[in-house]
Amino acid sequence: MRISVIGCGYLGAVHAASMAKLGHDVVAVDVDPGKIERLAAGEAPFFEPGLPEILTEALASGRIRFTTDMAEVAGARVHFVAVGTPQGPTGAADLKYVDAAVASLTEHLSAGDFVVGKSTVPVGTAARLAADVSAAVPGATLVWNPEFLREGFAVQDTIAPDRLVYGVPAGPEGDAAVAALDEVYAVALADDTPRLVVDLATAELVKVSANAFLATKISFINAMAEIAEVVGADVTALADAIGHDARIGRKFLNAGLGFGGGCLPKDIRAFQARADELGVGESLAFLADIDAINLRRRAHVVELATQALGGDVTGKRVAVLGLAFKPNSDDVRDSPSLDIAARLRELGAEVAAYDPEAIGTARRLHPELDYVESATEAVTGADIVLVLTEWNEFRELDATTVAAAVANPVVIDGRNCLDRDAWRAAGFAYHGMGR
Repeated sequence: MRISVIGCGYLGAVHAASMAKLGHDVVAVDVDPGKIERLAAGEAPFFEPGLPEILTEALASGRIRFTTDMAEVAGARVHFVAVGTPQGPTGAADLKYVDAAVASLTEHLSAGDFVVGKSTVPVGTAARLAADVSAAVPGATLVWNPEFLREGFAVQDTIAPDRLVYGVPAGPEGDAAVAALDEVYAVALADDTPRLVVDLATAELVKVSANAFLATKISFINAMAEIAEVVGADVTALADAIGHDARIGRKFLNAGLGFGGGCLPKDIRAFQARADELGVGESLAFLADIDAINLRRRAHVVELATQALGGDVTGKRVAVLGLAFKPNSDDVRDSPSLDIAARLRELGAEVAAYDPEAIGTARRLHPELDYVESATEAVTGADIVLVLTEWNEFRELDATTVAAAVANPVVIDGRNCLDRDAWRAAGFAYHGMGR
């Protein structure tokens, strides 16, 4: 099938390359010439495992091309809209990029084409855009197909998703849309991937409600960590115990710095804002507490580091290991790790920051930090070591070797990813989260 993808950011670039990997003929469009130039040269504009390989393969096969010219989408049958919906000043999602993409796209649609929304939008957006598309191009249909990508696993999640959700209108148009999307995702469906066909509003709610639930689960265990620290309990053992309950599950029950990135924080705030607009704000009032718990974890780590350094971090060398909001990514959007590093720098600490992939993206946001080229360089002479992103490189650090390099053997395990006993045996004062 001939497919277009509008937007070549994180979602769009991965989706376009993955569709080509599945055998479709893809044209990908973005307004940023620099980004298009890099992608056309086979260079991923961000770090995502597996993306460079499938991008190179797709370009070599001739099944993908990148352009800034929206007119190039003409002739494609299915058009995926994968542009960003950043957080606006009130917390609501800013839809200007989605609106602009759809408006520009309609100039090149034909009857029988399908516009497929992938962006995370407030409920009600799809119905509005569907009316715009139908009015501009009678016979063209807008549907919604939310994405469920995990950064670090985005290629896998696109090619072999754990479920497919189609939000379609009722009647023959919806039936035709389902048939078209079934053709797009034929490989996944052949592997018995669950497929749910729902209305437009439900499809929009699926993604934001999933993110709200995951955020709630993370903040719940972090609230338990706060209690565990007061009473002397171990939140990791607590999570193991309650995680055996099939109704709860162990995933996303890891206490630490809290969540970050470009989805969970933004989406729960936008969800609250939309609920307020709909007159049902009380239904999501609890998300304000979820957000507050999450932000409180960052302040807690700063306080813990300050206490461990005698009440004042001024002039102290702080080794920060990890800047991305999660491992296997260079994404520092709303990163708890980077936020903590910046706060300590503001308090007068000499921050030596290292991340295997995110130094470039972090430096653009916080050029004032001292970025180093290795974990060894970061910990050398450090008065305290903060492990803030659970990269395997940090999990596997030899505590004895680190002890020989630091000036003061104190470590804060912000992700509870270190071997506590090994670090204590090496002479460190070990501080975990809720342990």
